[in-house]
Amino acid sequence: SPLAGLSPVPANTRYSTLLSYLFVNRLDSVESVLPYEYDVFDFCKDVDERRPSENLGQVLFGERIETSPYKENNNIKWASRWDYILVSMPHTNIQWFSIMNSLVIVLFLSGMVAMIMLRTLHKDIARYNQVDQEDAQEESGWKQVHGDVFRPPRKGMLLSVFLGQGTQIFIMTFITLFLACLGFLSPANRGALMTCSVVLWVLLGTPAGYVSSRLYKTFGGEKWKTNVLLTALLCPGIVFADFFLMNLILWVEGSSAAIPFGTLVAILAMWFGISVPLTFVGAYFGFKKPAIEQPVRTNQIPRQIPEQSFFTKPVPGIVMGGILPFGCIFIQLFFILNSIWSHQMYYMFGFLFLVFIILLITCSEATILLCYFHLCAEDYHWWWRSFLTSGFTAVYLFVYAVHYFFSKLQIVGAASTILYFGYTSIMVLIFFLFTGTIGFFACFWFVNKIYSVVKVD
Repeated sequence: SPLAGLSPVPANTRYSTLLSYLFVNRLDSVESVLPYEYDVFDFCKDVDERRPSENLGQVLFGERIETSPYKENNNIKWASRWDYILVSMPHTNIQWFSIMNSLVIVLFLSGMVAMIMLRTLHKDIARYNQVDQEDAQEESGWKQVHGDVFRPPRKGMLLSVFLGQGTQIFIMTFITLFLACLGFLSPANRGALMTCSVVLWVLLGTPAGYVSSRLYKTFGGEKWKTNVLLTALLCPGIVFADFFLMNLILWVEGSSAAIPFGTLVAILAMWFGISVPLTFVGAYFGFKKPAIEQPVRTNQIPRQIPEQSFFTKPVPGIVMGGILPFGCIFIQLFFILNSIWSHQMYYMFGFLFLVFIILLITCSEATILLCYFHLCAEDYHWWWRSFLTSGFTAVYLFVYAVHYFFSKLQIVGAASTILYFGYTSIMVLIFFLFTGTIGFFACFWFVNKIYSVVKVD
């Protein structure tokens, strides 16, 4: 070996050599004495050189240490710390275009609803409440179905379960977006939004049970145990089964994105240990309350529905009803899908909250408009139609997700494709329950309002 003849240097000799190098280098030289040659390139040199080079000894003994050139700005609040980046982002103009587009739709719908409320309905009520009732009875219109408009719907159990779950999702979404707007959910922490949503959903079992049981009692249902169990287990069970299958695929593929088994057990424990009991508590109070009182009595014999035109048939009306709400959200949807699948940061919670409010108004007004047209055509089956009209927006969302998959993503492999459509189906189901619930309660308020101001013998 070439090192065989060398004797090792004692440890104390090494330390003394190092200390002498530091002291000599520190005391005798302005610049560092490096143990090798180096070149200096003038064109790389800073014109305003603020500090000379320093050696290890000067750093150890605290010489030539300057304060940081970065100044702390106490005027910037914690929630606004990303603003200097966000202002420079190119998407802001597109967002304002989206908001303006949505506001135009809302103004158009609001004008239509206002026209119906102030002119058409006012004339109808004045005509229906006139003294000569015989002439009024010969007229056709929405008053003619007053004895059937509150007839309980078919599959009332399923409708009440959907509405209970939709109420839970609506409150959860509203609180989550409101907290995100205030800056409590940082966009830097990608899991914060989902964690907040899951915790809120678990804690909001009581409103779901209350709404479902109260409406089921109004529909004349008596199987209250089945109603409560379905409210607590049906939709969450579908979502959890889908989510578990997707996670199973991730486990098989060995992906790091797979959720650990312990986390799934924790979610199940929260569901059955907190959410289900809270749903039972809400259902208890809902069944203790009396059924919602209707403004008019329901006839014993159902009225025959006249022949309907193409546009007043159920399916065309439902398909048309989802177009306008989807038109309000599709630009925002593009950025949301980018944040989920293209690993882009989503930070525009203010825009999202504004679009959320616009979506509420649009769903409500579109459903009220179509409900009024159907009642004028003497079709009184409005319960399910009002839910499905605004809920059909979710079908357009699914179609857009399919378009996004084929046009924007380069996903290859069966597992990745199944994952995409599996997670998309969860999103579509939640959106369906959310928008359907908005449309139903808007329509429910509208029908109660117009039939409470008309005189009926």
